[in-house]
Amino acid sequence: MLMSLAGIIFGIGFFIVTQAQTSGFEQFFIRTILGTNGAIRIEDKFQDTVFVMVAAGHDKNASKFEVAGDRSGRKYIEGVEDPVLLTEALRKFRNVAGVSTVLEGAVIADSSFKNDSAKVYGILLDDHLTVSDLASQILGGPASLEAFRTSAQGLIMGRVLADRLQVSVGDSLILQAGVERRRYRISALYETGVSDIDKVRIYMHLGEARSLLKKTSGASFLQVSLYDRNRAPQDAVQMEEVLRHGAKSWQEREQSWLSAFKALQISAALTVSTIILISGLGMFNTLAMLVIEKTKEIAILRSMGYTRSDISRIFLWLGAIVLVIGTIGGWALGAGVTYGVSKWPIHITGIFTANTFQVHWALMHYVVATISATVVVMTAAIIPARRAARLEPGDIIRGTAQ
Repeated sequence: MLMSLAGIIFGIGFFIVTQAQTSGFEQFFIRTILGTNGAIRIEDKFQDTVFVMVAAGHDKNASKFEVAGDRSGRKYIEGVEDPVLLTEALRKFRNVAGVSTVLEGAVIADSSFKNDSAKVYGILLDDHLTVSDLASQILGGPASLEAFRTSAQGLIMGRVLADRLQVSVGDSLILQAGVERRRYRISALYETGVSDIDKVRIYMHLGEARSLLKKTSGASFLQVSLYDRNRAPQDAVQMEEVLRHGAKSWQEREQSWLSAFKALQISAALTVSTIILISGLGMFNTLAMLVIEKTKEIAILRSMGYTRSDISRIFLWLGAIVLVIGTIGGWALGAGVTYGVSKWPIHITGIFTANTFQVHWALMHYVVATISATVVVMTAAIIPARRAARLEPGDIIRGTAQ
């Protein structure tokens, strides 16, 4: 029984720890994406494909049959033609916290050591700070951000890209867009923690980006931040209807990554739950043996007036006590290990960059672990309890009890 109790404690504890870790990295990814790419992107203008059929011989007031095309049937016009007008319209949505105009273009970044492909993002700094975490991602702090603000030829470059080009703050860099080549100076470096972003993205002032990319008007997209990020899909649908521009929520943009995180959480939960299941089987075996060993005692209790329900409750209470102690111990173990893991110094690189394990504290992890343990433990207790309740004193005395 003590081994079963220990298994339940470890099962619940490790269930909580694994879920806290997988959820932690998922939340880290979501925070980074929202702080870098925004909750919603307003992109290409579209026109729906509509077929109108009017019955021959009817007057102008005749009923019409319309078939509106879905996204696959739309005709898209690349980019945002009038970002100022759309920005004013977006600010009227209640859930919109900020809007930033972004002009994007592919370039070749050439240092004195090597060159690499990159993407420039022309931004209005103050607007972009309202829709991103760029200010907190700057490695040099507020001073570096002010250096970029006051320098028309300044750049903010991802740390990964800067390492690949072997440049740092203050160095000059040539950006080539088509046949146009211009020299700029690196004002600051940033690090989001997602290498796919840090190795390609370069921020510059919107006016300079227009000049470099030869795009005197319009924008590539509008980046929108929301007060309630979970309402992004509903807000994106409303924005599409009102603005007649494509609107993608962060859930839609990152669906593949979110699905991967969800699959990882389920896989981890199923794997760790086997500890609880094995402990439940051990407890079932223990209680079953206990029923066999205590048949005489059960006969005495029945002869004293104990009902079948009373006998059944004895074993159910034994299972409940093990469950309660195991749950409390598992919670304590899970919380302690989760806290320790969150403080453990480790440098993680690759898809993510972090100096500690990312954990997410959520009551639901404790609830799900408790429910899993309850189902297993009480199932393991019910079967032996019912068997004990069916024992008859006469059968036990005659030695014919089953």
